[in-house]
Amino acid sequence: MKLIYTGKTKDVYELEDGNYLLKFKDDCTGENGVFDPGANSVGLTICGVGKAGLRLTKFFFEKLRAQGIPTHYIDANIDEATMTVKPATVFGQGLEVICRYRAVGSFLRRYGKYVEEGQPLDAFVEVTLKDDGRGDPPIIDDALDMLGILTLQEYQVLKDLTKQIGAVVKEELAKKGLELYDIKFEFGRIGEDGQIALIDEISGGNMRAYKNGVCAEPLELEQLMLEE
Repeated sequence: MKLIYTGKTKDVYELEDGNYLLKFKDDCTGENGVFDPGANSVGLTICGVGKAGLRLTKFFFEKLRAQGIPTHYIDANIDEATMTVKPATVFGQGLEVICRYRAVGSFLRRYGKYVEEGQPLDAFVEVTLKDDGRGDPPIIDDALDMLGILTLQEYQVLKDLTKQIGAVVKEELAKKGLELYDIKFEFGRIGEDGQIALIDEISGGNMRAYKNGVCAEPLELEQLMLEE
């Protein structure tokens, strides 16, 4: 294996067969030791959160595969905290796509004069550039098209997939008495035809889910979701 990328919460290795191996770490995004899925830096380390994130990712990616929703997922090894995935090409230098059901986090910080904290949102889709130095700035569909990052038609596919996947996650959480406030996805092109597919992960580290009005930490979320 060849290490090709070291990320905030995962390391990426290239395999001899052309696929890739994601190694989940125990680091979480946040600030000053407080978990925040929308933060641009590692804020804390929680022992066991890597495997917990992988368990939840495996659960959701296999749900999506069963429904015919395209992803880069192949399989996972929980003991090794690794996931094997298909090669994917990201849009530009990387995009993050957020699906928002309530006004919290950066959305609330930007638009606080117009919304109240926790105000319901109708699966609002927001795209940001992966650019830590600029605070992951939001970008609209026309700008994405004009800058050659993706076409307007591809943006619509991205938006539709985001709402579709968000609805799956939201429904599964609701079965455990959890309410999804927001969730962050990443997408890329896979295969010879460049099909747009979900990449990266779906874990407690990239969503805000609340139980009885309290935000569940990543480890707690995995336990609540996967307990028998």
